Amino acid sequence: MPIQWYPGHMTGARRAIVESIGAHDVVLEVLDARLPRSSANPIVGDLRTDKPRIRLLNKGDLADPDVTAAWVRHYDRTVQADPGNGQPPGRAVTLVLGHDRPGEAKRRIPALCKELALHPSGPGKTVRAMIVGIPNVGKSTLINALMDRKVAKVGDEPAVTRSQQRVVLANGMMLTDNPGMMWPKIENEAAGFRLAFAGAIPDSAIDYEAVALWGAAFLLARYPALVTARFKLPAPPPTAAALLEEIARRRGGLRRRGALDLHKAADVLIHDFRTGSLGRISLESP
Repeated sequence: MPIQWYPGHMTGARRAIVESIGAHDVVLEVLDARLPRSSANPIVGDLRTDKPRIRLLNKGDLADPDVTAAWVRHYDRTVQADPGNGQPPGRAVTLVLGHDRPGEAKRRIPALCKELALHPSGPGKTVRAMIVGIPNVGKSTLINALMDRKVAKVGDEPAVTRSQQRVVLANGMMLTDNPGMMWPKIENEAAGFRLAFAGAIPDSAIDYEAVALWGAAFLLARYPALVTARFKLPAPPPTAAALLEEIARRRGGLRRRGALDLHKAADVLIHDFRTGSLGRISLESP
């Protein structure tokens, strides 16, 4: 299922990053902890050049903690073995964020940015950090947490932020937030399904039931116990389609004359995954 969703404002977002990244000291790349590889925009690596990077695995409270720990170890090994992108060794850090640790971002990110900044510290030196990432990964929520007040608009739908904006923290550090930016065509089918299931792509731009079927198959293969517990099933259904049918029967998806509303079932499954109601789940491992 190759996905092409590239609204016009994303072209402008890329241009704004290209024009302004040179004036920044650190890049904060926000990833979805449930799918770090799939949520990493390959364009960002090219635009970042030699800038130090902090990988922020956001929504860590929704991800499988064992898998997230494996991702952190993977990224740490990658930095030690091969800096990549011409980046000096030691110039990349991975930090896990989540709603269960609301003060983590405010406590650690400014200090990390100051430590990694390419220019020397001293009086009058302001650290400038740029936030980048795909849509609906939590960039604006991160800015609000760092500012300790709402300055950036947030929402459950992708592409809420449409233009670049700058804010200054109490410690003088400047943050530049950018609209969520996808790449023009997602060729990898599995990555496309992961992104759609997690909500990085608008539901109107995808085959909603196909995405739910993919998610159901994945959950039955990797997290069957969470599925049976959430929907009070005696045993995991044999197929993804059977799971959606069971959800329809148990969650108000019955139409007149007993017909099953599979779109309703798809909505329930996708919603329960995105909100964490199913449990802590990761969609890919390193």
